[in-house]
Amino acid sequence: MAKIAFIGLGKMGLEMATRLLQAGHQMSLYNRTVSRAESLVRQGAQLHGTPRDACQGVDAAISMVADDTASRAIWLGPDGILAAEMEENGFAIECSTLSHDWVMQLAAESTARGLRYVDAPVTGLPDAAATGGLTLLVGANADDLNAGRSILGALSKRIIHFGPVGAGTAYKLIINLVGAVQIASAAEGMAIAERAGLDKATVADAIATSQAASPQVVRNIRRMVAADHDRNIVFSSALRLKDVEYAVRFAREVGIGSPLGATAERIYRQLCEMGHADLNESKIIDACRTQPIEAQH
Repeated sequence: MAKIAFIGLGKMGLEMATRLLQAGHQMSLYNRTVSRAESLVRQGAQLHGTPRDACQGVDAAISMVADDTASRAIWLGPDGILAAEMEENGFAIECSTLSHDWVMQLAAESTARGLRYVDAPVTGLPDAAATGGLTLLVGANADDLNAGRSILGALSKRIIHFGPVGAGTAYKLIINLVGAVQIASAAEGMAIAERAGLDKATVADAIATSQAASPQVVRNIRRMVAADHDRNIVFSSALRLKDVEYAVRFAREVGIGSPLGATAERIYRQLCEMGHADLNESKIIDACRTQPIEAQH
């Protein structure tokens, strides 16, 4: 079994680290909020004060954090992951959803230090992480991926290799952009149905069995009907805005205009500015209720 450092114990990270520990790997941890690590420490993991300390002598460092800013903070600098002395040919595995340009920079920094870099953003909710049921969206050298499967396999039911480093992140941004547009359009439809006097629960049931149904559309329209956006937060408005911002930027980098993505980005930004950044993304129905009627051309 491998010596693994896991950095970032949010909802997803905590379940992923727990899964790796239960699979028999030796675990060291770092998280800004120390209390998040308590359950893992009771199971035998070691908690450290800096990412560097957590990664000393490990075979692999795995990160699961919110955004580019958090990722830079844990990987770079004198107390960052890349300042540690990891085992020869160790793995740098980034599972967070980050911007493509930062992932490529991080990959270059990692390989310059002799590490094998794998970008492996995930798809799946925390309950899937707890059972090893995630799907990993991987960009990596094929040999590096094969060498890392004994670690990655504990986290996932499926590993999709999209190509070289950066390809996994490219796909994750694409699919999250699609998701943002889907959820925004579903919220718009629900707002129209509400204004038209239709029964929202009936509309949600009909959508759930229609051609427009997708798991995240169904999940979010149910929550729009229940108006329970402030509890059991699966994916916050702020995280969805971050993802769509990164995706629209990546689209422009490759020469593709993204008018639908830009619209979803605008509405999610409006939602966050309304003070709902920390609520479930289903709260976007509130922003859709307030959109102005544009002039017809």
